[in-house]
Amino acid sequence: MSVSTQSRSTVRFRSGAGGIHVDRIAVEAPLTLILDGEVVVTTMRTPGNDIEMICGWLINESDVFEPGDIATIKEFTGRAEEAESVSKELEEIDTVLATLAPGVEGPKPKSFMTTSACGVCSSDLLAAFAGPKAALASPGWIMDAHLCGSMIDEMRRHQKMFDKTGSLHAAAIFTQAGEVLHVREDVGRHNAVDKVVGKAYLDGIFPLTNHVLAVSGRVSYEIVHKALTASVAAIVAVSGPTTLAVDLAREHDLVLIGFTRDGGFNIYSGAEKVVI
Repeated sequence: MSVSTQSRSTVRFRSGAGGIHVDRIAVEAPLTLILDGEVVVTTMRTPGNDIEMICGWLINESDVFEPGDIATIKEFTGRAEEAESVSKELEEIDTVLATLAPGVEGPKPKSFMTTSACGVCSSDLLAAFAGPKAALASPGWIMDAHLCGSMIDEMRRHQKMFDKTGSLHAAAIFTQAGEVLHVREDVGRHNAVDKVVGKAYLDGIFPLTNHVLAVSGRVSYEIVHKALTASVAAIVAVSGPTTLAVDLAREHDLVLIGFTRDGGFNIYSGAEKVVI
């Protein structure tokens, strides 16, 4: 069974005095994906919902999109028939075994578009993304601005591991009407998004056209990229976005809302779709 927190002794200092205290600490541990018999990636994450996370990761990193694109997926249990796919070095690492359906292209090698002239140029990075495979929203889709704060509050109410540790990010999927469908937590904000997107994929709620992705931290290029590959209509975040995140959101007409706190927010993209 996956363990997402562990106990560690600490010295707690409060009001001028210190003392020994036992804290619950978020677990950070490796997870390896073996895809079609090959080790594809080992990533750090908070244990739990590993299959969901791998599904979300494959949606973002490969051609997985339709139901059935992932032919099989399971966690390694050490059974004899699975052991052939797992090397001795990986036996002590949490592992997910998956196969893709015939004709589905697997993860592509990462390309680092750096030059002595510009490093990673915004225009090059944006041009490298082909765009979402499905519409983000139906014609006439609008977002009620009054739901932004309530979405963040609802996501926060589901952050049980954050309550224990104070160190986990969260992501949530909401309907247009503000109904929460799934909430997931992880030490990595991108992992939390993969988990919640993967859960939606496994439940057959995919693509996420007309849905809203809420996140507890800042919005990076990677978060917007993941939202677009899942075809969500909007992102609502507690913190602010990066320049590349704003540029990518505007390029594909994704509603991007940040600094959703204390009754206010900033709209960085898609303001015409937000009804105040």
